[in-house]
Amino acid sequence: MNAAIGYTAIVAVAVASALIGFYGLRVSRTTSDFYVASRTVRPWWNASAIGGEYLSAASFLGIAGLILLTGSAALWFPIGYTAGYLMLLLFVAAPLRRSGAYTIPDFTEARLESVWARRVTSILVIVVGWFYIVPQLQGAALTVRITTGLPAWAGSLAVAVIVAVVVAAGGMRSITFVQAFQFWLKLTALAVPVVVLLLALGGTEPALPPVEAFPATAGPGDLEVYRTVSLMVALLLGTLGLPHVLVRFYTNPDGVAARRTTVIVLVLLSVFYLFPTAFGFLGRAFAPDLATSGDADALILLLPDRLIPGPVGDVLTALVIAGAFAAFLSTSSGLVVSLAGVISQDLLGGSVRGFRIAAVISSFVPLVVALATESTGLAGSVGLVFAFTASTLCPVLLLGIWWRGLTARGAVAGMLTGAVLSGTAILGGAAISAVLPGIRPFLEQPAAWTVPLAVLVTVLASRADRRGVPRGADAFLTRLHVPEAARRRRPV
Repeated sequence: MNAAIGYTAIVAVAVASALIGFYGLRVSRTTSDFYVASRTVRPWWNASAIGGEYLSAASFLGIAGLILLTGSAALWFPIGYTAGYLMLLLFVAAPLRRSGAYTIPDFTEARLESVWARRVTSILVIVVGWFYIVPQLQGAALTVRITTGLPAWAGSLAVAVIVAVVVAAGGMRSITFVQAFQFWLKLTALAVPVVVLLLALGGTEPALPPVEAFPATAGPGDLEVYRTVSLMVALLLGTLGLPHVLVRFYTNPDGVAARRTTVIVLVLLSVFYLFPTAFGFLGRAFAPDLATSGDADALILLLPDRLIPGPVGDVLTALVIAGAFAAFLSTSSGLVVSLAGVISQDLLGGSVRGFRIAAVISSFVPLVVALATESTGLAGSVGLVFAFTASTLCPVLLLGIWWRGLTARGAVAGMLTGAVLSGTAILGGAAISAVLPGIRPFLEQPAAWTVPLAVLVTVLASRADRRGVPRGADAFLTRLHVPEAARRRRPV
């Protein structure tokens, strides 16, 4: 691959993102601008920004790589990623916006009237955010290494620096402009190459016969039932607790706009995921050797130049490199914004200066982790983050919105239970499986048992602490579920 193509594409995306971010800086003047863009972001713009930050390295590179490795069995990932937003639409979007909170810890404290519940939530938000940023930095390292020949650490460092600068400079309002641009760049960067490749390969004999590439027995149905169910639990419920996704609903003007935003996001994600899926199937048919070379996650970066050598292939390669780098930047930016809001409010006084300091901290801590570890498959590693989120933040969020009986003690007990169980499975699964190989599937995909146990502990601890139900629970739930227009019409 021509290194100049990689340099040009990466520099172009970085410069464009920085310029758009600094344009946003011109209209970021208040604390509310930095945290929630003064709650003035309209549905289409906000949906584009959500798509920009949600479609991470796992979506842009990882899904195609998984399909290359496992065929149609990997289709559960795009299905789960998209369906998670249906859950958001049904259960979370509008009530969360009506809560008036800036962050998830703000919501927890207001709902449960407990500083301790807030502190535990804050710690978990930070852990989830840092875990999620690491795969983005590892994806950037992979992209830079393959496309430019530079050391892998250069890609991780470049993303961390750019994100820290843009977020610290303009906050949420600035990042909204950047992420909306990056979504459409990512969509274009996949759609155009897929269409060109399909046109160019018409009638071409595949490297792997269709019977071998797509055997009749392969597909979602042949997956082990437990693994499939557990993965879907993680993806569906994990979306509900992602801090960088939830914080965007606070930027909508009202609950109705939050619901409209979610519907638009569902449409955008459904269209987007067609293209990495197509890339994966093209790779499985025409470049099956990448599955055994250790470069499965780089399929999208390598395929255009391999199948269409020459200037056209170079242009397509530059486009996918630009889209990949936009994926790392946009998701990392959204995560850093959400983490900076939590760290600033809990530790640094909630000022603009505190937000900027927190943004730098939030960018460079996961950088250290990314440089010290190696990627084990982008989609798979992000899937484990979803499992952790589904086991910790999701139960408290759903019960806090829909169950009056939730108490602070129950919430804290449930979050800690989910964190310990899922954290042990994720971090210690390999060691435990070496001693007890029979439980390996339950540790590799833990959500099917960690989520129910976390919910059970939350409910039982709350029921045992009935006097701990907040006095303002009824008023707060009314605020969450009564539309703004109806509250305004209510007589005083």
